[in-house]
Amino acid sequence: MRKVLTLTLAATSTLALLTAPATAADRPGGLPAEIYGGAWTAGHVQGMAIDRRKGFMYFSFTNLLVKTDLRGRLVGSVAGFTGHLGDLDLNPQDGRVYGSLEYKEQESFYIAIFDVDRITAPDMNPADVMRTVYLKEVVADYAADMNGDGKFDGNVADTPDHRYGCSGIDGVSFGPEFGSKHGRQRLTVAYGVYSNVGRQDNDHQVLLQYDIQQWKKYEQPLTESAPHKSGPERVDGKYFAYTGNTTYGVQNLEYDEHTGNWMMAVYKGAKPQFPNYTFFMVDGGARPRTGEIAGQPQAERGKLLTLAPGGLQDDATGVRGWQFTGEYGLISLGEGRYYVAKAGKVTEDGVSKHTGHAQLYRWTGQSPTPFERVG
Repeated sequence: MRKVLTLTLAATSTLALLTAPATAADRPGGLPAEIYGGAWTAGHVQGMAIDRRKGFMYFSFTNLLVKTDLRGRLVGSVAGFTGHLGDLDLNPQDGRVYGSLEYKEQESFYIAIFDVDRITAPDMNPADVMRTVYLKEVVADYAADMNGDGKFDGNVADTPDHRYGCSGIDGVSFGPEFGSKHGRQRLTVAYGVYSNVGRQDNDHQVLLQYDIQQWKKYEQPLTESAPHKSGPERVDGKYFAYTGNTTYGVQNLEYDEHTGNWMMAVYKGAKPQFPNYTFFMVDGGARPRTGEIAGQPQAERGKLLTLAPGGLQDDATGVRGWQFTGEYGLISLGEGRYYVAKAGKVTEDGVSKHTGHAQLYRWTGQSPTPFERVG
């Protein structure tokens, strides 16, 4: 990413380029520098997706999906979730928006699939516009009785249960198979991971890849009082990226064609032996290698991913990353341009509400922060 410049003149020219005022070229396809997702009594903004061809933005506010046009004007919303709606991505093949949906108390985790063309009014019922696919692999790891005491301790971090520290799912993104920048398209789903400094088996980001070509047969409406279990029996790939423990794992996952890498935005971890970066990238061109999954209570081997070069590097652990706040939403727009979500709060008529803004950034590759704001 970052080049070593040996000439002072070259270094000065590069710095001027990176700090130059925004121009029309910084706004791909004439996209605005900021899109407002509104103010809502739902939870904070969790993720975003864009349909540039049709001219719509989508924001997840924990238990609410909001659809706007590219000027930030409300088109419709989907309300009434009792679960946790997280990261979003648009499937370019079918035009639908996919998101992570958690029901921890019911030990049920889904990919929510929204028929977004049907979202035309506020407060629509999820049953009218959404289908779901159950993720058995996630449930098995989340509900794993790791200490063998015959019981599962539930939705708590301070326990040896939950294989790999799995707290469910959050980050989702469409992109190629790991190890090939032009491989077959997959839906990649990232685990949430509990923050727990007292265990050693939770220091990886766990990413599942699915071939969703046959998923129509699994799609079901979701009855929240009786969650279904219709989903694939197995994953098409399970991978591990060694980053050190983070707080709730990959919050936002995004495949970026500009760098050819997978971007992972996280909440900062708490283990003092790790650098606790907040932004990582998986090298999209590096083939996964089979090796030991470090820290497991019993020796275990799996497919290991390589962190992309550049940024900061911690010599003690070998972990590479950056410091950046992309955990509330991240969209790759192409040509090194991105929408990054800014979360906020406002009070309207005495009521506290969460806000979300999609703000335009460009890639610089610099350390410690590899993006800069446009506009």
